[in-house]
Amino acid sequence: MKTISALKPLIRSGTTINCRKFATAVAVEDNLIQQKQPSIIEEDNPKYTFYHKNLQIERAEIWQMQDKPEKSEQLKFGHHYADHMIGIDWSEEKGWTNPQITPVSEIRLHPGAKVFHYAVSLFEGMKAYRGIDDRIRLFRPEMNIIRMRKTAARSSLPDFDGGELLKIISELVRLDKEWVPYSSTASLYIRPTMIGTDPTLGVANPKNAKLFVLSGPVGSFYSTGFNPVSLFADPSFVRAFPGGVGSFKMGCNYAPTIMLGKIASEFGCQQVLWLSGEDHKLTEVGSMNIFLYWINEKGEKELITPPLNDGLILPGIVRESVLTLVREWDEFKVSESYPTIPEMRKAIAEKRLLQIFGTGTAVALVPVGRIVFRNQETNTIEEFNIPTMNSGATVMQRLYETIVDIQQGRRDRPEWIYVID
Repeated sequence: MKTISALKPLIRSGTTINCRKFATAVAVEDNLIQQKQPSIIEEDNPKYTFYHKNLQIERAEIWQMQDKPEKSEQLKFGHHYADHMIGIDWSEEKGWTNPQITPVSEIRLHPGAKVFHYAVSLFEGMKAYRGIDDRIRLFRPEMNIIRMRKTAARSSLPDFDGGELLKIISELVRLDKEWVPYSSTASLYIRPTMIGTDPTLGVANPKNAKLFVLSGPVGSFYSTGFNPVSLFADPSFVRAFPGGVGSFKMGCNYAPTIMLGKIASEFGCQQVLWLSGEDHKLTEVGSMNIFLYWINEKGEKELITPPLNDGLILPGIVRESVLTLVREWDEFKVSESYPTIPEMRKAIAEKRLLQIFGTGTAVALVPVGRIVFRNQETNTIEEFNIPTMNSGATVMQRLYETIVDIQQGRRDRPEWIYVID
């Protein structure tokens, strides 16, 4: 069977292609993207990937280094950067350049670059944690890189060997290791990004791209700390739709959410609860996955989270970890399906709703205490108080403690941890 890569010359030449075979090839290629080591990689061929062994490192001079935040200073998310960054360029003609680690500096781009006009961009987010033994750990970074490669394929951006990128990111963290906070409540956030850079107008595959990685220390994502957050839900706005790109970490998914975030703040809410469909399915919390723990109508305790089968939901790393843990516990029913606003309203009235929480790299787990819902049918605002912290249930707290303990080395889970010595 031919893969998409093999079919591309036929597509360009106008050759007729059997649609069923093409669809099968799409599935095969998608399966390849999910593997840690892609089968298309050829040794020492920059057309396919860059290599850690060719990494060039330029250390920052004293005058280029940033002042580290004071220990007492609140580490606001995304406001501080470490001293170095990764930069790798790609062109359709020559493939990937040798990777470089350099002092953080501005990126110069032509104003016609595709990223500025058509949002040809993607990003990832992972964290480095300083453990109780002073060792630095990444939490399941291979999953971030698999997701990044899948998003690159959907964005028509170039593929690469995920293992090579992980080794280069490790070098970056090792070089800036003093930027990893000596704290159990802070970490080094790592932001891999790829953008289309060729200076040509027209909606078409980018012929040039840039992959770069920044990092910086961060504290709690919300000023509320681990206190419950409030959510604003308005069914007239959607984050994603079937057949779209909601399951990919593209920049174009995030810009449209900013306006509704401003509206949410006017209602005293920290985040948006995104809904979908006429039955108002709960999909995501801001940029986080959502979990609902309740006693269902059959009297069973159940943890429920939206499924990944329709392209609406980003496949979160913490989401996957939560599902793995609770299935190992085997203490209650676990379902991947959509809860709805009417179901939630009824469960609250019948005192069956126990906890709602969001999950994501930036927050690990965050409790939800209140939902403000704009009811279009009655033209009213409904407020739901969620008993996450006072229902007597401890599922969210146990999950939070388990995951944080793994990240910081207090609990052993070697298959989830990538140690940087």
